[in-house]
Amino acid sequence: MNNDFTPKSRKENLVVQELEGEVLIYDLEKNKAFCLNQTSALVWQSCDGSRTIAEISEVVGKQLNSQINEDIVWLALDQLSKEKLVENKEEIKNKFAGMSRREAVRKVGLASLIALPVIASLTAPVAAQSASTCIPVTGGCACAAGSGPNGQLCTNVTTPCANANCRCFKANNSGGAGSGNCVP
Repeated sequence: MNNDFTPKSRKENLVVQELEGEVLIYDLEKNKAFCLNQTSALVWQSCDGSRTIAEISEVVGKQLNSQINEDIVWLALDQLSKEKLVENKEEIKNKFAGMSRREAVRKVGLASLIALPVIASLTAPVAAQSASTCIPVTGGCACAAGSGPNGQLCTNVTTPCANANCRCFKANNSGGAGSGNCVP
């Protein structure tokens, strides 16, 4: 491993919210949200481009009032680089390459289990997907005759729903052809 390596956290196009014991990051480029536990957050915040891995380990250890193994910093950096939250990620040589997370945890040591870095992510929906309701066109959609029984998806729609994410279900009282309800 490169002892002179000084990782730098990515700050561009991110919205960062610090909470007690964790950091929430929203990546504006990828429409993805991340929740960093305390250890990952401290590592990410300590990566200023001037500190080495050993120095980051010391800083994080002081803030957690615990001795932190450099392997924990490398594990956090591995996860941060996979999520593109570190600028110079190409310089990170994956110390845990070819290992499962379980094997990496064993290598770091079970005594450090409390301080293991965790990054949870969630992809945010695009605006078109975030609509929570179906907007009917002039009261709903219309189904052609022979488009299936009442209360089921229309197989032949004559007037579609306004929202492309909605589907037309034949209204229970529509008989052969007629009105339908737009549902997600």
